[in-house]
Amino acid sequence: MKTVQLGQSDLQVTPICLGTMTFGEQVDEATSHAILDRSLERGVNFIDTAEMYAVPPRAETFNATENIIGHWLNKTPGARDKLVIATKVAGPSRGMPWIRGGSADVTVSDIVAACEGSLKRMNIEVIDLYQVHWPVRHVPAFGSIYFDPSKVTPCTSVLAQLEALQTLVKAGKVRAVGLSNETAYGVHEFVRLAEQHGLPRLATVQNPYCLVNRTVENGLDETMYHLGVSLLAYSPLGFGLLTGKYDASGFSGPDAPAQARIAKYESTRKQRWGRPEALEAARRYNTLALENGMTPTQMALAFCYTKWQVASTIIGVTSVAQLDENLDAWGTTLSPELLKQIDAIRWALRDPAQ
Repeated sequence: MKTVQLGQSDLQVTPICLGTMTFGEQVDEATSHAILDRSLERGVNFIDTAEMYAVPPRAETFNATENIIGHWLNKTPGARDKLVIATKVAGPSRGMPWIRGGSADVTVSDIVAACEGSLKRMNIEVIDLYQVHWPVRHVPAFGSIYFDPSKVTPCTSVLAQLEALQTLVKAGKVRAVGLSNETAYGVHEFVRLAEQHGLPRLATVQNPYCLVNRTVENGLDETMYHLGVSLLAYSPLGFGLLTGKYDASGFSGPDAPAQARIAKYESTRKQRWGRPEALEAARRYNTLALENGMTPTQMALAFCYTKWQVASTIIGVTSVAQLDENLDAWGTTLSPELLKQIDAIRWALRDPAQ
């Protein structure tokens, strides 16, 4: 795999990124280390984590993933020099009182302290890409689709957030900055104010992008294209919906895959990925893949791997075998005819996991 540049930064990454949010919850430390070993062995130079992880979030596993990565880096000589490491500062509390006491804001000092905590847990001197996990201001996200002006409240401004990030860049603790779960407006504001005030320019946005959630293509892609900001696509398999594992059984019941995320965690079933409409759409896509001689996983990943909108696709796995399957899908192409069939399903069912 050739590397790609992230935005206008100097970061060069593989077009596949290893996501680590399962480490410390679904995946124990030994297996996490085996996955990291295999990913590095197969040439992936990009890993993504967050202070909030593991997922689903719990007080008991807060910071667990970064700790696991730090332990692996300590025992794997030379690994740090081969990797681009991305992590995130959590946004305002979304029902997680263990993060900054459940604060409804993220202050400048919070951003700086969170970064220093991540550096310490991973035992590294610099974070290559530091991201705001979700907006500090009110936005429709994580299943909400309507902006509600009545929910707008005072919070740390975009300019102040950029100034905090500038502090970290100047201190040599961060190389480049990014956002996650962001809107077109947010991307524009961060770029506009950075350019106006000489602050760190946005390199990336990490948003969901997959067959059952293509909302990036509802205008955010145009924004990112014109502003030179790269998309990091997360949940390319729709939290497992696009592997086919739920096609026959659904999310619950005696035949549901017991260790799969949506089946195992009731809280996840209540979110966008657990909607009946999302499962219905996934079944349509999965059937289409099989009709075209591919596994559902292959087609779903190939869709992300080959789209012009995507700089790097973040894959989340729970085993080395899953990692190999995801990496082996690289190079799969989708014919123009198949892409038309994919678009026809989207036209009929839109983005049910939005």
